[in-house]
Amino acid sequence: MSDIPQDISHDQYAVRLKKLQDMRAAGFDPFRANAEQTHFSQDAKALYVDGQEYGPKVAVAGRLVTFRVQGGSSFVKIQDQQGQIQLYFRRDVLGEERYGEFKKALDLGDIIGATGDLFKTKTGETTVRVAAFTLVSKALRPLPEKWHGLTDAEQVYRQRYLDLIVNLESRARLMLRSRIVASVRATLAGRSFIEVETPVLEGVAGGAAARPFVTHHNALGADFFLRIALELRLKRLLVGGYDRVFEIGRIFRNEGVSRKHNPEFTMLEVYQAYSDFRGMMQLIRAIFDDVCRNVLGTSEIKHAASGEMINFAGEWREARYFDLIDAAAGSPLSALRGTDGYKAAATAAAQALGLDIHPGWEAFEIVNEIFSKKIEPTLIQPTFVTHLPKELCPLAKLNQQDAGLIDVFELCIGGMEVAPAYSEQNDPFVQREMFEQQVGEDQQKLDHDFLLALEHGMPPAGGMGVGIDRLCILLTGAESIRDVILFPSLRPSGAAPQV
Repeated sequence: MSDIPQDISHDQYAVRLKKLQDMRAAGFDPFRANAEQTHFSQDAKALYVDGQEYGPKVAVAGRLVTFRVQGGSSFVKIQDQQGQIQLYFRRDVLGEERYGEFKKALDLGDIIGATGDLFKTKTGETTVRVAAFTLVSKALRPLPEKWHGLTDAEQVYRQRYLDLIVNLESRARLMLRSRIVASVRATLAGRSFIEVETPVLEGVAGGAAARPFVTHHNALGADFFLRIALELRLKRLLVGGYDRVFEIGRIFRNEGVSRKHNPEFTMLEVYQAYSDFRGMMQLIRAIFDDVCRNVLGTSEIKHAASGEMINFAGEWREARYFDLIDAAAGSPLSALRGTDGYKAAATAAAQALGLDIHPGWEAFEIVNEIFSKKIEPTLIQPTFVTHLPKELCPLAKLNQQDAGLIDVFELCIGGMEVAPAYSEQNDPFVQREMFEQQVGEDQQKLDHDFLLALEHGMPPAGGMGVGIDRLCILLTGAESIRDVILFPSLRPSGAAPQV
């Protein structure tokens, strides 16, 4: 899987292995050594004050990523979690023997620790003047070559560790993801939400319309499903008296892989008692405001696909679902809802827009195909799409003015759905009816325990889901969901590395 020819890789492996064997024969094993690390690279650099001859003493550690030997002195750079820092090795400081070991034993990719005083070079780079160093891990395989290595997309995702070493853009993007998630948690914690964990294995795959992964529990002698949503467990907690609750957890859906879909993904679900879908509008605005202020440092980002600047400041657009549908269809299609001619009119409108329609689809599915293919991709600026057809979500409250609609929004930004939210259904009779309509004759898919919980009384509530991966695609400018997941789903590779 190396980016360089296999014979070269093999030669370098043999050379490095011989160095390791020689060190062990001399009584030193780098894999049994450790190094002190008092500061990360950027924190160490921040300690140096201009005008000093030497700054404070630091101990840093990381992987050798550049190596420049100049006779009796050498410059190298190591890379750690925060970035890179330069180290300056001198023969007259380390001594002849130790400096010789430095030049002979180390290779690019090795992991070392070093201690010394900070100073600034003539070129203005803050550097550690090394007084002592230790090799703590010998890299037996070379890193991909800087300019021509690790360009194959499959290898980037399959050997993410190499991608993180050599591609600074990937490192920065995935670090930014961590900060975004931390900001979301802080926003919710500051509003008295309780973070919880709920089971990944479920007896009933509920809370969404999706194909689950199936597994078998040997001890219990029963099939279980990897969860497809967090919703039904978290709503049980509303019944139990947790008024504000959230979970950031892994979801599994045995479905396709695309630029916006990975079978295993991360979802935030949050529920607030005595609120509704409009309360969730305020909450998602707060989440974005905090991320913009504390993480991005700006309220404007560039949409990767179109180049359009997305503005998160000011008022966000609100548009009713069927108003958008009628505009796209060029006719008042919504006026036909509930009539015998609705499906035929929806089919004609979709076909006129160039969409392929399955003959077995219901009218609401055809209309939603118009929305997902012709409307959603155009919603670049933040837009709350409200009052969707009730068939699209059996867990939301019916609208009091139009029982064919539900009190929900889908927040669309950058041409994709980022966060759906509902006024949650808490009427056990309506909920049972909606579930039964959804599952049809397949009644074993009903979550009877959840319906039992509702009969004990669930407070009115607003609920929201935020696809963390899609949020990170949007905010980091990534091209694909794979670029914001450390280890995306890939077809297993059985190839063993050649030595």
